Amino acid sequence: MALTLDEANRVIQGALAKAKELNIKISVAVCDAGGRLLAFQRMDNAIWASAYGSQGKAIASAAFGRASGLMTDRADHPTLRGIAAAEGGHMFFGQGAVPMLRGGVVIGACGVGGGTAQEDEDCAAAGVARL
Repeated sequence: MALTLDEANRVIQGALAKAKELNIKISVAVCDAGGRLLAFQRMDNAIWASAYGSQGKAIASAAFGRASGLMTDRADHPTLRGIAAAEGGHMFFGQGAVPMLRGGVVIGACGVGGGTAQEDEDCAAAGVARL
């Protein structure tokens, strides 16, 4: 079953709640299994670049079915560079996104930008925990 807009919005609310707890300003993106944006929010006064980072990390996480930070060490590998180029250059292999699974199948991912790498991942994980 595909990820619904209601589910995506719940994930976003969980990520935003964690950001408020951490006292940071973030952008949060939820994409479907194909890496297409389903829902997005940018907190007041979050840096504008976080909009791009959150989406790029979510796309990478959905594409590979793992946390985006797990690919950082291999980001310069020719295979990953080639996949990212073929996809259009939207993937970011930095920490801050986690995949969403249902029955062991990737249904999407949540990506966050605006905090430290660990804060971003913590917010994304808090959002996914709302599923």
